[in-house]
Amino acid sequence: MWQFKVLPFGLCNAPATFERLMETVLRVFTSEACLVYLDVIIILGRTFQEHLNDIRKVFQRLQKANLKLSPKKCRFFRKKVSYLGHIISADGVKTDPEKTKSVVDWPRPETVRNLRSLLGHCSYYRRFAMNFYAIARPLHKLTEARSNFNWTEQCEKSFNSLKQALITSPILTYPRTDKKFMLDTDSSNEGIETLLSQKIGNEECVIAYFSKSLNKPERNCVTRKELLAIVKFIEHFHHYLYGRKFLLRTDHSSLRWLLILGNLKAR
Repeated sequence: MWQFKVLPFGLCNAPATFERLMETVLRVFTSEACLVYLDVIIILGRTFQEHLNDIRKVFQRLQKANLKLSPKKCRFFRKKVSYLGHIISADGVKTDPEKTKSVVDWPRPETVRNLRSLLGHCSYYRRFAMNFYAIARPLHKLTEARSNFNWTEQCEKSFNSLKQALITSPILTYPRTDKKFMLDTDSSNEGIETLLSQKIGNEECVIAYFSKSLNKPERNCVTRKELLAIVKFIEHFHHYLYGRKFLLRTDHSSLRWLLILGNLKAR
């Protein structure tokens, strides 16, 4: 009977199997000490000694599982690291310029396939861009099944605006469990958008942006778009908001009827 001595490339279930292995080996550590995604491990620490102790513990776990590290790929005692296309530092999280450069230098798409590839790259960083759906909407329309690939001036403007949004993307702050979350929602005829933030000191710091376009049935909900936005975004940020009190801010005053309406419809 033959078996692999190492995990081979090319198998469709190889990434999931490897991720499961890494999670099993390092599951004893909390997310405040160690994060892992496939073969990328980031070890955190508030102080130098704490960081050193966490490194030692992670190495011991890897050694016990007979896993080896490549010294050439390791970086130690950094105040700023590149992790999964992001730059992580004490200030917060921002886009990695080396990764976004490929989008900034992207030539004008000539085919639907190339355009979809571009939108896929940009969507990875959509939480850094306010009103992302509106910026990218003209380009998304070109990828629809019954749409002709006709590059217009509006498409060119959208294309350049996406690049600019990545270049000028803000630094997002880390969520803090000791601070109240604030969720701002808004809607229009074409889509809904939100930002999640917390007040740290005297400043409101953004944790993430999110937006999405509406399909035809959703656009027909004339008086309920703001309510739809609230429901969608509470679901999206469920992992932050569940079990916590948070401040919800919306500019649609007619939602006040929910507070006095006795018999709500199932919808």
